Amino acid sequence: MHIFSMLNMITLPLIGAVDLSSSILIIFFLCLLAVVAFEFVNGFHDTANAVATVIYTKALKPQLAVPWSGFWNFMGVNVGGVAVAMGILKLLPLNELMSLPVQIGACLVMGVLVTSIIWNLSTWYLGIPCSSSHTLIGAMIGGSMAFTHFYAGSVNWDKAKEIGLSLIMSPLFGFGAAVLLLLFLKRFVKSEKLFHIPQGDNDKPSLVIRILLIITCTLVSFFHGSNDGQKGVGLLMLILIAFLPATFAIDHNIPKDKMTISLNSAQQIVQKTLVANPASKDVAHLDTLITKASADMALTTDAKGTFKYRKDIQAVNKSIKAILGDNKIKMPDADRATISAASGDLTKITDFSPEWVIITISLSLGLGTMIGWKRIVVTLGEKIGKTHLSYAQGATAEIVAASTIGLSSWFGLPVSTTHVLSSGIAGAMVATGGTKNLQGGTLKSIAMAWVLTLPVCIGMAYGLFMLFHLLV
Repeated sequence: MHIFSMLNMITLPLIGAVDLSSSILIIFFLCLLAVVAFEFVNGFHDTANAVATVIYTKALKPQLAVPWSGFWNFMGVNVGGVAVAMGILKLLPLNELMSLPVQIGACLVMGVLVTSIIWNLSTWYLGIPCSSSHTLIGAMIGGSMAFTHFYAGSVNWDKAKEIGLSLIMSPLFGFGAAVLLLLFLKRFVKSEKLFHIPQGDNDKPSLVIRILLIITCTLVSFFHGSNDGQKGVGLLMLILIAFLPATFAIDHNIPKDKMTISLNSAQQIVQKTLVANPASKDVAHLDTLITKASADMALTTDAKGTFKYRKDIQAVNKSIKAILGDNKIKMPDADRATISAASGDLTKITDFSPEWVIITISLSLGLGTMIGWKRIVVTLGEKIGKTHLSYAQGATAEIVAASTIGLSSWFGLPVSTTHVLSSGIAGAMVATGGTKNLQGGTLKSIAMAWVLTLPVCIGMAYGLFMLFHLLV
């Protein structure tokens, strides 16, 4: 049997009926392989963030800590939703990309993925705790800038600023919160065992402290999966939308009659609001947008029609949010709640991920977690502070990291697990012995990677898109 016929037979149950030439099919599978590789690398690159403290406080042996962390990373991806994944995709000129030949989308996808993998592997090899989030976002910005050099659209700079602020503020918050939490523990918790620094292989924590450290490791692993894992989901959805927009630009599993109910519900409120606000052009415009979306729903049988309907739904949701945020528009609270609920239902049409995508990323991240962890663990456990981690320092760093990452996932913002936890360890060290308790060389290396990651990845992805674009 011809190899491409075999590939189509294997993937048709997952991706639906496709009509890709042999060369495009090869690129498609290379992209799928690359995103799985990225998430696998992300697993072992970032595993140390969760297991460093339990290993260096001897709460768990590496043989147990690493698989345990891998399992909870897997679970985090599965139940973490898609808010972060969709936030990542909104950086890109996705609508413009869908209107172009799939070769152009392939150039962008490969530029982003190759850049991310190269930088992650390089920093891992050097043992530098570098952010996969910074890496991916820099690559997406660089690839998008190169794309808009040739085609319409632009980088979503508002979303980039929002994500950038999250990435900058989270490690600063992690450092400060760790300092305050450890000082609080020192002031109010009178337990020598909690602040003990383990000495030798046989010096292990008590059962209660061990349980505490295992719980914090579990939380960091879970929330790492719920945040970093979603980035892989977003990347895989980018590939599917770029190559197969008719199938994946909207969620075809949502019945059309349900979409119609949501649109009609929103339009009834809009028309009622228009009576109370006859001079509002925004409300009148939203009424027109909803009518257009309802009419275009029937066109979702091919790529062009699906692309058009996706833009309609996005325009409706954007207009609803603008009206709900306009205090000049008179609208009863019950109507606000109704139209907001309708908007939430419509968002599910464009912001979604099939279950098999989530499972694929979960497995890649979970398996990647189980190898390659030692280089970064050594840096976090031995090279940030001048003294060995105490139980209190390890627990403090992980409580702060888990809380920060969990809140960020709730708000749909990507953060760097690496930077949050390493800054938490630094904060715990400072709370114990001041800044003299930090190793300046390691911090300079981490800071240098933090500063260089965005510009290097932007430049690399920009250059790779240009190169790939010349070849297609």
